[in-house]
Amino acid sequence: MRHASRGLAAPGRWGDTRRRRIGLLGGSFNPAHAGHLHVARHALRALRLDQVWLLVSPGNPLKPRAGMAPFAQRLASAEAIADGVRVIATGIEAEIGQRYTARTLRRLSRLFPRAGFVWIIGADNLWQLPRWQHWRAMAARTPLAVLPRPGWTRKALHGAAASRLRRHRRPPGALLPESPRRRHAGWALVPAREHPASATALRERATQAARRTG
Repeated sequence: MRHASRGLAAPGRWGDTRRRRIGLLGGSFNPAHAGHLHVARHALRALRLDQVWLLVSPGNPLKPRAGMAPFAQRLASAEAIADGVRVIATGIEAEIGQRYTARTLRRLSRLFPRAGFVWIIGADNLWQLPRWQHWRAMAARTPLAVLPRPGWTRKALHGAAASRLRRHRRPPGALLPESPRRRHAGWALVPAREHPASATALRERATQAARRTG
């Protein structure tokens, strides 16, 4: 970790036993952008979290390798938008050797046994959630906070994952109950302004700029 935390510590490979409420925003961050920061800050407030960790994936199994920047470059872009205190960029998935969300969450639960985790996703990922490995078990164990995404929110709320999890939908403030632990962790749509930033659009603009100057 390049950011030094002040007060609340950053995630370390070997974990700790402090009681914290932590949002996990996973992704390729290819590159990280203002939209990611918008989501992290909104989740902090709406879900009453202590921190949001930007989990930079060493390699998303559902995304092609072509056009994917090196891991170190993507991690650096996430660190550039994080503050190191409430919003923290981390490469912990690479450190623990995981790429699949369900496995990452199981490992983090062992490393940080007293932390309350909530997985933060955009509406586009809610739509494609049935493609994720062991997604139903993951959703049962870990609360899911869904943030609106331009062109995806309405579609996702009528998709297969939302349909199968419909009876477990809750208000955002009820996602991290202190006790007792529910049978199903539940999920919520967190109302927020849709942010137009897109990593794909940023890459396309960078490519066009390089062509003009090349």
